[in-house]
Amino acid sequence: MLFHSSIRKELARTFGATLVVLITIVMTIILIRTLGQASRGVVNPSEVMMVMGFSVLGYLPVLLTLSLFIAIVGTLSRMYAESEMVIWHSSGRGLAGFISPLWWFAWPVLIAITVLALLIWPWTNQQVLELKVRYEKRGNIERVAPGRFQESADGSRVFFIDKESADNKSGSNVFIASSLNGKTSVTSARSGRIEFVNGERFLLLDNGQRLDSPATGTLEKKLSQFESYGIRVPDDVLATEYAAPAKAVPTLTLLREPTRANKAELAWRIGLALAAVNLVLIAVTVPGISPRSGRGGNLVLALLTFVVYYNLISLGQTWIAGGRIGMGAYLLILHGGAFALAVGWIASRHQNWSLAALWRPRSRNAAAISS
Repeated sequence: MLFHSSIRKELARTFGATLVVLITIVMTIILIRTLGQASRGVVNPSEVMMVMGFSVLGYLPVLLTLSLFIAIVGTLSRMYAESEMVIWHSSGRGLAGFISPLWWFAWPVLIAITVLALLIWPWTNQQVLELKVRYEKRGNIERVAPGRFQESADGSRVFFIDKESADNKSGSNVFIASSLNGKTSVTSARSGRIEFVNGERFLLLDNGQRLDSPATGTLEKKLSQFESYGIRVPDDVLATEYAAPAKAVPTLTLLREPTRANKAELAWRIGLALAAVNLVLIAVTVPGISPRSGRGGNLVLALLTFVVYYNLISLGQTWIAGGRIGMGAYLLILHGGAFALAVGWIASRHQNWSLAALWRPRSRNAAAISS
């Protein structure tokens, strides 16, 4: 049908353009954040692109939902602004008649959102966590990137290496600043290498100097030069086991282990899928609230609605984790309530119901009884 095909074509164009813009913005934000983490030694600089890719993939359910929501609101707003909606209404097609073509366009996206929320979201979080943990379990020396200052795991040392060899065992222009028990020392050398002596790891420095400050607040300093100097490198690999957060736990595991944290995370994932369905219906109602405001005004209202809805999802997740509300009650109140309000609004607009029209017959009946 002409009606279905015209709407789906416009939805496809708007949805694709919106998704590309949103992904570009999110990629830029995540890249800046990941580069900051790499500079602080949280993420391996060589794995920045991998962390960014996994993070963007994890955000896809929200991006797809927002793109679909904006596409529907933008398409219907244009139809209202150009009086195309009046023509369709005059031909006998009410507001509820738009649900069918919108649903035929939206259902593949809704399935993708559900799969991403239930399966891909925990997998991407697990991959990012494994990359960070694997990097954090490396020693302080191994984490030093050439040309960048690197702080040790306990914050007591700062390392710098200008250049390093291909085997990562030696480097040039080595700088080490340490602060222990109020005593500070700065050591610099032209070159350094890592060697193992009697099973212990040593950093051997050549042709350098060391400046010691015995105690804080004193002016006494000691400068010594050396041709060869050895520093025992402690085994600072983190031996503790990392407990995976709920967001990195598979959905089936959340179902098998219904703790408060797991229920909260499960409600979040299910909520992403339910919110996507509800927002399709809400998108049908938004342009009809103020048809004369144009596409810009309706898009602002749509973004406000989206932000409020997702903040309520996050608030519900916090409440479930804190035991203030049950998961079932939360899903029913928020998503069931949003569904009922959207369907009720569409039905009222489709049937041209209004409070004034419903009040007039009652007023006339009351007047007739009183007379």
